[in-house]
Amino acid sequence: MAQEEFVLPPAKHVASIPFIMLTGGIIILRTTLDDLKDSLNFVLDTGSGGISLDSVTCDYLGLPKKMSDKTVRGIAGIKMVEFTYNHSLHLQGGLTVDNLDFHINDYDILTSAYGVRIDGIMGYSFLRRYIVMLDYDNKLIEVYTPGTFKYPRGGYLLRPQFTTLPMQQATVRDNTSTTGKFYFDTGAGLCMLLNEDLVQDSSLLRSKRKLYPTEAEGLGGKKSMSLTVVKEIKVGPYRFRNVPVYIFDDTYNVTSYPVLGGLLGNDILRRFNVILNYPEQQIYIRPNKHYLDSFDYSYTGLGMYIVEGAIMVTDIMKDSPAQDAGFQQGDIVVGVDNDLSGNIQSYKNILQNARTRIKVLVNRKGELIFLNIKVKSIL
Repeated sequence: MAQEEFVLPPAKHVASIPFIMLTGGIIILRTTLDDLKDSLNFVLDTGSGGISLDSVTCDYLGLPKKMSDKTVRGIAGIKMVEFTYNHSLHLQGGLTVDNLDFHINDYDILTSAYGVRIDGIMGYSFLRRYIVMLDYDNKLIEVYTPGTFKYPRGGYLLRPQFTTLPMQQATVRDNTSTTGKFYFDTGAGLCMLLNEDLVQDSSLLRSKRKLYPTEAEGLGGKKSMSLTVVKEIKVGPYRFRNVPVYIFDDTYNVTSYPVLGGLLGNDILRRFNVILNYPEQQIYIRPNKHYLDSFDYSYTGLGMYIVEGAIMVTDIMKDSPAQDAGFQQGDIVVGVDNDLSGNIQSYKNILQNARTRIKVLVNRKGELIFLNIKVKSIL
């Protein structure tokens, strides 16, 4: 007896959208809003449960705002948010996304960290409407309508649990092995973020494993964390060895541990070309030319941010190479090695060379000073 099955129509390609990639694999899309001409920078973020605008950008564009009873939560804070309703977003490649309600947030810390204006974050409100292919090889996003889609050969189909955020199973191995669910987060410029409770409950790390104090940026500002290395991370059939991970105290219960153990970030995910099929609750990953890229094992303990147009030293971790080199809070970084570009992304890339000694030119209260920092390896 023949079986009947309703089949969705084929997915149709609707746009090819170029993107730029920042440190850690963060994806930046250029857009415009409504009939306004200003070009805006949005982060494509599977770790966002909606879509949002920076508060300064919202005021600059003169958009109406209305306080809501909704809250947003991140690693460094929780807050009630305003919304601006019923807008259209125009992406390169001719794609317009209508009827978007943006919550308003302050992304000044992200702009300061990346040296690129961050006007908003594009998450679930966009991704749920399409099949979205992230081609890291060619720095292109291919967008398709929902429908029957043939995945390319040579990859693996993940079936994460979905709420507004995908939660993917992964295994972390070091002193012991632990398997859990982790947010699949393209907006996090790191390999993996682990909840401190998970690390302690599972006895994951060897007792002699050294932890390096550091900070990361998130909703609400900066968050103190520890940086170390685990022996292996396994996602689907793919294994990565000696992986840098961050460990944090989940003060605001972002991971609802033990429901989730943390998040998988884009310094792992960028090693695949990724197809996000939210309508079917599927994610397909296929290794790309970055799959075998070495990880960043550098550690300086130096925090640099753009402050009033200058690259300023704001944080110096105790007993770190930055402290040993003599950096002081308020130093203005003028150049790193032979690079005098004033580009914070470029400077951070140079400082990612572990086991090297790097010369940094700083302006300290009007006096130019050379400091030599020996970049430590956490491996």
